Amino acid sequence: MQKIYNDIIKERIYLKKLANGLTVMLMPRANYNKFYGIFATDYGSIDNKFVNPETNEVVKVPDGIAHFLEHKLFESEEGDVFSKFARLGASANAFTNYNMTAYLFTTSSNFTEATMSLLDFVQDPYFTDENVEKEKGIIAQEIRMYDDEANYQVYANLLNGLYHHHPVKIDIAGTVESISKISKEDLYLCYNTFYNPGNMILFLTGDFNPVEILEKIEENQYRKELVNYNNIKRIYPEEPASIREKVIVNKMDVSEPLFRLGIKEKNLPEKGKELLKQELGTGLLLDLLIGKSSILYQDLYDQGLIDDYFSNYYVLEKGYGYVIMGGKTRDPELLYKKLLDGFKIGGRTLKKEDFNRAYKRVLGEYVQSFNSFEAVATEFISYYFKDISFFDILDIIEEIDLDYLNKRYVELFQENNYVRSVIEKI
Repeated sequence: MQKIYNDIIKERIYLKKLANGLTVMLMPRANYNKFYGIFATDYGSIDNKFVNPETNEVVKVPDGIAHFLEHKLFESEEGDVFSKFARLGASANAFTNYNMTAYLFTTSSNFTEATMSLLDFVQDPYFTDENVEKEKGIIAQEIRMYDDEANYQVYANLLNGLYHHHPVKIDIAGTVESISKISKEDLYLCYNTFYNPGNMILFLTGDFNPVEILEKIEENQYRKELVNYNNIKRIYPEEPASIREKVIVNKMDVSEPLFRLGIKEKNLPEKGKELLKQELGTGLLLDLLIGKSSILYQDLYDQGLIDDYFSNYYVLEKGYGYVIMGGKTRDPELLYKKLLDGFKIGGRTLKKEDFNRAYKRVLGEYVQSFNSFEAVATEFISYYFKDISFFDILDIIEEIDLDYLNKRYVELFQENNYVRSVIEKI
């Protein structure tokens, strides 16, 4: 096993790539009475077009299939997977996002058994024509629920305004029409392509002996005949740098208008550390311009244009990136105007002392994240899929200074990159 130690936060990761290609990451935490495991594949909702590794042919599958697959893996020939974890005193769950699908458990006992159960159910798919048809009705109902959810609609409309073709604009669950086209064969094709061990990571944390648990994992994997496809070829459409639509306005039954401002990222680094630096630096920049301690935020709050729920965040992945900010507001047009004016002033007046405060806050949040098993496990896996070690954050953040933030401001805060999504009252 490779041992990676971070001297500042006094934490270590044991990492090993097994013979079948599976990456195992172990983070022992002494004196904790809780265990957490997450088994994830580098496969999300945007991966709807790829080369079939068996035939070498390009395949386009229905939208929403990654999320559909996540649902179906919890159904086995032996019955409900959740019940099996409950009998072990463990709680299981899963999630699908744009870039990965993850299966997880948390427990205070029977850790080894729960880990083996996690590996076994994810690596033993059971799809039939009957259970696939049954699931379509369940997921269709889930999709329809979001049709009346204003906070979801204002977000979905924003992504549709930002992107012309990239599948990040498509709902993770797909549409009622797209999931109706999913077949058992589609599920097995996607499963066999993306759920091969070389495309997956198992991350475990808790009070355990890493050598002993690794032996159990290796025994488990050795018994299974699993194909490892290297270099899965994913195909994404050509996406213009321009936005698709400047303003999207809908009317719904809301108590107060909802407002979201999106900024399309045009600078998309491919290398891991460059991507991480841009992600951290842009987060710092947003904190200085419109974070809760910024002058602009306080002015907008005092004017009653935003409330405590106004937030901002930055997303940067391989192939796409964007800023989203917003919340409820009494006057979407006035808020947008005030934000534009505030960005222009703030971009010209970034101060060293404000930067230092924000910098220290980011460092503090990073160290504090290690108190949450769920957060640290998810971060390690999601960054690893982007060729980044979560431990690298402390080194990369030292490369960020005020000059870098000024450069980022000029690159990102251009009005032709902006999209507004508004839900008005009926």
